[in-house]
Amino acid sequence: MQRYFVSQEQFKGDTVEITGEDARHIAKVMRGKEGDTFIVSDGREREALVEIRSIDQGVVTTAVVEMLAMTQEPRVKVTIAQSLPKGDKMETVIQKCTEIGAAAFVPFLSERTIVQYDAKKEEKRIVRWSKIAKEAAEQSHRNRVPEVGFPIHWKKLLASFSAYDAVYFCYEKEHGLQLRDAVKPWIEKTGAAADQQVLLIVGPEGGFSEEECRAAEEAGAVSIGLGRRILRCETAGMVALACILYESGEMGGA
Repeated sequence: MQRYFVSQEQFKGDTVEITGEDARHIAKVMRGKEGDTFIVSDGREREALVEIRSIDQGVVTTAVVEMLAMTQEPRVKVTIAQSLPKGDKMETVIQKCTEIGAAAFVPFLSERTIVQYDAKKEEKRIVRWSKIAKEAAEQSHRNRVPEVGFPIHWKKLLASFSAYDAVYFCYEKEHGLQLRDAVKPWIEKTGAAADQQVLLIVGPEGGFSEEECRAAEEAGAVSIGLGRRILRCETAGMVALACILYESGEMGGA
């Protein structure tokens, strides 16, 4: 069933008003008509099955048929910190990791980041990335849209580690500790308690320098490998995220 995210203000008692692109999508693409039903969520605490009552001048007015439980989110909240990759690879990371279950995205600039940072361009990128996250969350029936932050510098990312319960640093030169060996004991210790916050750090096309790895470990991160094969930067986050959620029981794991 089709799903749309709305603001908290759009929930008005037993009705929900939908405007903007979503209203146009309902009217023009879905060819919505009175009596059609779909799901709306405010991305925080309310989700409902609604029925169209009217479509008029770009506003779709719906009536709440049934309030729904918000049970689609992983218990463990994994934030993907991705060093800015070239081209549209960040869009792929956001789309696919949203589908898998990422809680948030933190783009950052590291030593080998090739992309030149431009604040004006980044504002447009954030709008596009946020739209991609919203659409992917709707398609995959998420209860919440992952937040996409503005790009930050490496040192600021290091300073943020204390806000997380666990920090994993994906390092292609790590041939000792592998992801499962690091995550499984942590899961057993914490019981994958609800709202545990995990930061998963993925580098750019050229990977991380040894100095960056050392700095990450000194700041509290655990350096982990992702197997014997070298993954592309846009693939690594997806693989690691899926593994963490599996081990936490999200996909029938431990």
